[in-house]
Amino acid sequence: MTAIAAPARSPAGWSVVAGRELRDLWAGGRALTLSTVYSLFLSIVVYLLASSTNLNFLEQRESVTLTAQLAIAVGALLAMILAADAISGERERSTLEATLLSPVSRRALVLGKLVAAFSIWVAAWVIVIPYIWFLGRGVDIVWEAIACTFVVGTLLAAGLMAFAMLVSIAVDSNRASLSVSLLVLLALLAPTQLPSSAQSGWAGESLYRLNPVTAGEHYVGKLLTNGHDWTQDLDWLVSPAIAAVALLVLTAVMASSLTLTGWRER
Repeated sequence: MTAIAAPARSPAGWSVVAGRELRDLWAGGRALTLSTVYSLFLSIVVYLLASSTNLNFLEQRESVTLTAQLAIAVGALLAMILAADAISGERERSTLEATLLSPVSRRALVLGKLVAAFSIWVAAWVIVIPYIWFLGRGVDIVWEAIACTFVVGTLLAAGLMAFAMLVSIAVDSNRASLSVSLLVLLALLAPTQLPSSAQSGWAGESLYRLNPVTAGEHYVGKLLTNGHDWTQDLDWLVSPAIAAVALLVLTAVMASSLTLTGWRER
């Protein structure tokens, strides 16, 4: 009896979309441009931390902490920008119709685009590793800082890019999508500019804990600057984790409502 070969399994729809988006993003040069700007920014910051007489009062631990916090914030920002452009950008470029006609579900389409946007955060984390090593050599926190940056940055990048994707699905203007996403990020970062007196006390601590960005950055500071154990301040990662999971789930749910026009034009 002749054996009948089993049909080859076709790749999941989201992986096909992710592969295409990754090629467009990196081969097209957009991600390389953002990564280059990010590298230059880190180079300037690290140079100032290492050599400026005005910043010599910073200890090595504080320098590593500042570099890690900036890498997390800027890397998450880059992921948010790419996610904000994912759907509304295609609407403006009149390519969304062809994309929606492809034989993949809308949920797989959105997931693939999220994977591609997340790649810029992975690249940002890889880029910051030598900077952390340069500033942290001799104080024995290099590997701890690298791991902490990845964990906290992944949570924040996932939450922010999921929010940006929701906005991108909802509006028909790419400018509106980017503006709303950036305004929300600035609002989340605003508490870091409050005076120390406003950050202390029950109200200040509650604000910091509920805000996923400030909570994540605070955890990095406690771990790297204060030398706390990984589990000692783990409760500060509750809001970043909840925000990331909730927004990703909401994005998966709302992906099925993706159409050629934004929600407000239905």
